[in-house]
Amino acid sequence: MVFTHDTAGALQSAVALVNAGEPPVTIRTVADLDAFFVEHAYTGRHDRTQAELGQVLELRPRLRELLTADRDSAAHLVNEMLAAAGAVPQLVRHPPVDWHIHAVPVDAPLATRILVETAMAMIDVIRDDELSRLTICADSDCGGIVLDLSRNRSRRYCSTTCSNRNAQAAHRARRADGAAHPRSQRRR
Repeated sequence: MVFTHDTAGALQSAVALVNAGEPPVTIRTVADLDAFFVEHAYTGRHDRTQAELGQVLELRPRLRELLTADRDSAAHLVNEMLAAAGAVPQLVRHPPVDWHIHAVPVDAPLATRILVETAMAMIDVIRDDELSRLTICADSDCGGIVLDLSRNRSRRYCSTTCSNRNAQAAHRARRADGAAHPRSQRRR
Protein backbone atom coordinates (compact mmCIF):
# COMPACT_ATOMS: atom_id res chain seq x y z
CA MET A 1 0.00 0.00 0.00
CA VAL A 2 1.34 3.39 -0.99
CA PHE A 3 -0.51 5.45 1.61
CA THR A 4 -2.56 4.74 4.72
CA HIS A 5 -6.26 4.07 4.30
CA ASP A 6 -7.35 7.55 5.40
CA THR A 7 -4.77 9.28 3.19
CA ALA A 8 -5.75 7.25 0.12
CA GLY A 9 -9.44 7.82 0.84
CA ALA A 10 -9.04 11.58 1.24
CA LEU A 11 -7.05 11.79 -2.00
CA GLN A 12 -9.60 9.66 -3.86
CA SER A 13 -12.51 11.80 -2.69
CA ALA A 14 -10.70 15.06 -3.49
CA VAL A 15 -9.86 13.84 -7.00
CA ALA A 16 -13.45 12.64 -7.46
CA LEU A 17 -14.79 16.02 -6.36
CA VAL A 18 -12.50 17.93 -8.72
CA ASN A 19 -13.24 15.55 -11.60
CA ALA A 20 -16.99 15.81 -10.94
CA GLY A 21 -16.71 19.27 -12.50
CA GLU A 22 -15.35 17.86 -15.76
CA PRO A 23 -17.81 16.82 -18.47
CA PRO A 24 -20.00 15.06 -17.76
CA VAL A 25 -20.55 17.06 -14.56
CA THR A 26 -21.64 14.55 -11.92
CA ILE A 27 -22.30 16.67 -8.83
CA ARG A 28 -25.01 19.23 -9.50
CA THR A 29 -27.67 18.63 -6.85
CA VAL A 30 -27.97 18.02 -3.13
CA ALA A 31 -28.86 14.40 -3.98
CA ASP A 32 -25.59 14.10 -5.95
CA LEU A 33 -23.69 15.45 -2.94
CA ASP A 34 -25.52 12.94 -0.71
CA ALA A 35 -24.32 10.12 -2.98
CA PHE A 36 -20.75 11.52 -2.90
CA PHE A 37 -20.91 11.70 0.92
CA VAL A 38 -21.93 8.03 1.14
CA GLU A 39 -19.61 6.77 -1.61
CA HIS A 40 -16.57 8.34 0.04
CA ALA A 41 -17.60 7.25 3.56
CA TYR A 42 -17.72 10.70 5.10
CA THR A 43 -18.96 10.88 8.66
CA GLY A 44 -20.17 13.77 10.78
CA ARG A 45 -22.18 16.81 9.84
CA HIS A 46 -23.99 16.80 6.52
CA ASP A 47 -26.62 19.55 6.17
CA ARG A 48 -28.09 18.41 2.83
CA THR A 49 -28.75 22.00 1.72
CA GLN A 50 -28.12 24.10 -1.36
CA ALA A 51 -25.75 26.24 0.72
CA GLU A 52 -23.65 23.21 1.64
CA LEU A 53 -23.64 22.06 -1.98
CA GLY A 54 -22.41 25.50 -3.04
CA GLN A 55 -19.64 25.48 -0.42
CA VAL A 56 -18.44 22.05 -1.49
CA LEU A 57 -18.50 22.92 -5.20
CA GLU A 58 -16.54 26.11 -4.48
CA LEU A 59 -13.69 23.91 -3.20
CA ARG A 60 -12.94 22.48 -6.63
CA PRO A 61 -10.54 25.19 -7.87
CA ARG A 62 -8.62 25.18 -4.56
CA LEU A 63 -8.39 21.40 -4.54
CA ARG A 64 -7.30 21.34 -8.19
CA GLU A 65 -4.59 23.89 -7.41
CA LEU A 66 -3.38 21.80 -4.46
CA LEU A 67 -3.50 18.45 -6.26
CA THR A 68 -1.60 19.76 -9.28
CA ALA A 69 0.93 21.97 -7.47
CA ASP A 70 4.66 21.34 -7.34
CA ARG A 71 6.01 20.09 -4.02
CA ASP A 72 6.99 23.45 -2.51
CA SER A 73 3.78 25.15 -3.61
CA ALA A 74 1.72 22.24 -2.29
CA ALA A 75 3.43 22.50 1.10
CA HIS A 76 2.64 26.22 1.22
CA LEU A 77 -1.01 25.61 0.26
CA VAL A 78 -1.37 22.83 2.86
CA ASN A 79 -0.03 25.12 5.59
CA GLU A 80 -2.41 27.92 4.56
CA MET A 81 -5.43 25.61 4.45
CA LEU A 82 -4.73 24.02 7.80
CA ALA A 83 -4.06 27.36 9.50
CA ALA A 84 -7.21 28.95 8.06
CA ALA A 85 -9.31 26.03 9.32
CA GLY A 86 -7.72 26.09 12.78
CA ALA A 87 -6.84 22.42 12.28
CA VAL A 88 -5.74 20.51 15.37
CA PRO A 89 -4.86 16.92 14.43
CA GLN A 90 -6.23 14.27 16.75
CA LEU A 91 -6.43 10.50 16.62
CA VAL A 92 -10.02 9.26 16.49
CA ARG A 93 -11.66 5.88 16.08
CA HIS A 94 -15.20 5.21 14.93
CA PRO A 95 -16.62 2.03 13.41
CA PRO A 96 -15.70 0.64 10.98
CA VAL A 97 -12.44 2.62 10.84
CA ASP A 98 -9.67 2.08 13.37
CA TRP A 99 -7.43 4.92 14.64
CA HIS A 100 -6.95 7.68 12.09
CA ILE A 101 -6.50 11.43 12.06
CA HIS A 102 -9.19 14.09 12.11
CA ALA A 103 -8.06 17.69 12.28
CA VAL A 104 -11.39 19.48 12.66
CA PRO A 105 -14.47 18.54 14.69
CA VAL A 106 -17.08 16.22 13.13
CA ASP A 107 -19.60 19.05 13.39
CA ALA A 108 -17.48 21.36 11.20
CA PRO A 109 -19.08 22.12 7.81
CA LEU A 110 -18.58 19.40 5.21
CA ALA A 111 -16.61 21.73 2.91
CA THR A 112 -14.19 22.48 5.75
CA ARG A 113 -13.75 18.80 6.53
CA ILE A 114 -13.13 17.94 2.87
CA LEU A 115 -10.55 20.70 2.53
CA VAL A 116 -8.74 19.81 5.76
CA GLU A 117 -8.79 16.06 5.09
CA THR A 118 -7.31 16.68 1.65
CA ALA A 119 -4.64 18.98 3.11
CA MET A 120 -3.80 16.37 5.76
CA ALA A 121 -3.52 13.68 3.08
CA MET A 122 -1.25 15.89 1.03
CA ILE A 123 1.13 16.05 4.01
CA ASP A 124 1.91 12.37 3.42
CA VAL A 125 2.19 12.90 -0.34
CA ILE A 126 4.62 15.78 0.14
CA ARG A 127 6.69 14.09 2.87
CA ASP A 128 6.99 10.92 0.79
CA ASP A 129 7.76 12.98 -2.36
CA GLU A 130 4.95 11.20 -4.21
CA LEU A 131 3.38 14.09 -6.11
CA SER A 132 4.04 12.20 -9.34
CA ARG A 133 1.07 10.03 -8.34
CA LEU A 134 -1.16 13.02 -9.15
CA THR A 135 -1.25 13.99 -12.83
CA ILE A 136 -3.60 15.34 -15.47
CA CYS A 137 -5.51 12.83 -17.60
CA ALA A 138 -3.65 11.70 -20.73
CA ASP A 139 -6.82 12.22 -22.80
CA SER A 140 -6.15 15.44 -24.70
CA ASP A 141 -9.84 16.42 -24.43
CA CYS A 142 -9.97 15.99 -20.65
CA GLY A 143 -8.67 18.07 -17.77
CA GLY A 144 -9.42 15.49 -15.08
CA ILE A 145 -6.93 14.59 -12.38
CA VAL A 146 -5.47 11.10 -12.18
CA LEU A 147 -4.60 9.59 -8.82
CA ASP A 148 -2.30 6.64 -9.48
CA LEU A 149 -2.09 4.36 -6.47
CA SER A 150 -0.82 1.41 -8.52
CA ARG A 151 2.53 -0.19 -7.77
CA ASN A 152 3.86 0.27 -11.27
CA ARG A 153 2.52 3.82 -11.70
CA SER A 154 0.76 2.89 -14.92
CA ARG A 155 -2.51 4.80 -14.60
CA ARG A 156 -2.80 7.45 -17.30
CA TYR A 157 -6.50 8.25 -17.47
CA CYS A 158 -8.88 9.75 -14.90
CA SER A 159 -11.73 7.40 -15.72
CA THR A 160 -12.75 4.31 -17.61
CA THR A 161 -14.52 6.60 -20.07
CA CYS A 162 -11.29 8.39 -21.02
CA SER A 163 -9.36 5.13 -21.13
CA ASN A 164 -11.94 3.47 -23.39
CA ARG A 165 -12.18 6.51 -25.66
CA ASN A 166 -8.42 6.48 -26.20
CA ALA A 167 -8.27 2.70 -26.66
CA GLN A 168 -11.01 2.98 -29.32
CA ALA A 169 -9.18 5.83 -31.07
CA ALA A 170 -5.94 3.83 -31.08
CA HIS A 171 -7.79 0.79 -32.44
CA ARG A 172 -9.38 2.86 -35.23
CA ALA A 173 -5.98 4.37 -36.07
CA ARG A 174 -4.37 0.91 -36.31
CA ARG A 175 -7.21 -0.34 -38.53
CA ALA A 176 -6.93 2.72 -40.77
CA ASP A 177 -3.16 2.28 -40.97
CA GLY A 178 -3.64 -1.39 -41.82
CA ALA A 179 -6.06 -0.52 -44.61
CA ALA A 180 -3.63 2.04 -46.03
CA HIS A 181 -0.73 -0.44 -45.89
CA PRO A 182 -2.16 -3.92 -46.52
CA ARG A 183 0.10 -6.83 -45.70
CA SER A 184 1.56 -8.69 -48.60
CA GLN A 185 -0.52 -11.65 -49.59
CA ARG A 186 0.82 -15.08 -48.79
CA ARG A 187 1.53 -17.37 -51.71
CA ARG A 188 0.05 -20.79 -51.68
